[in-house]
Amino acid sequence: MIARFWAVIDFPFKWAAYILIQAYRYTLSAFVGRNCRHLPTCSEFTRDAILKHGFWPGGWMGAARIWRCRPRGTHGYDPVPDALPDRALWYLPWRYGRWR
Repeated sequence: MIARFWAVIDFPFKWAAYILIQAYRYTLSAFVGRNCRHLPTCSEFTRDAILKHGFWPGGWMGAARIWRCRPRGTHGYDPVPDALPDRALWYLPWRYGRWR
């Protein structure tokens, strides 16, 4: 019951984030430059994480991924995880992402 409630609440946020990310990818991304160090790109990763895991966990996963894309950060193939981390809780949102 509670899972269905959260799915209904999450739906508009999830699709609003999807639309904003797609708008960024097809407009501003061309001006910022297409030189992401990861595959899939940070915007694709964030979009897929939000669609797969929901707005709150997926958004934090995307924020962690953007943080890792800084100078001296990580690079290479980094897909969206299939499952949420075991230690992740909604009130400890930084645990959703890998920050190193």
